[in-house]
Amino acid sequence: MEIKELGHVVFYVSDLKKSADFYRDILGFREISREGWVAVFSSERTHHELLLIEIGGPAGKKEQTIKPGLYHVGFKIGDSKEDIQKAYKELKEKGVKIIGTGDHGVTHSIYIYDPDENEIELYADVSDKWKKDPKAIIQATKSLDLG
Repeated sequence: MEIKELGHVVFYVSDLKKSADFYRDILGFREISREGWVAVFSSERTHHELLLIEIGGPAGKKEQTIKPGLYHVGFKIGDSKEDIQKAYKELKEKGVKIIGTGDHGVTHSIYIYDPDENEIELYADVSDKWKKDPKAIIQATKSLDLG
């Protein structure tokens, strides 16, 4: 397996409006979408470089076990379903514990921890629909069986 690029960073935030406004208005990120408890930003290089998730989701459902901060970093490893299947097999052969997988529509992902338990998403782009519809990245995650 080879990392092709640093794809994105995902942060848990305590106040979506405040954080999204900061990244958009102060740092100049281009906002793609802000709906419910999620804000997505992209420079158009890829489907998203920054994703903000308000802790607990909709107001009034604050989750006490999740704290503001880094959720995970996403590394692109390929451009096809075959690339993600190959990576899954390689990780299994090397004894890496896989903590999850997901079909995000435009990407297929494998989630693992590094030795310090930082969460890492390894993903392959499986669709370029986001190029015509930037909001294509915002959809419910579906189950992805790679086993």
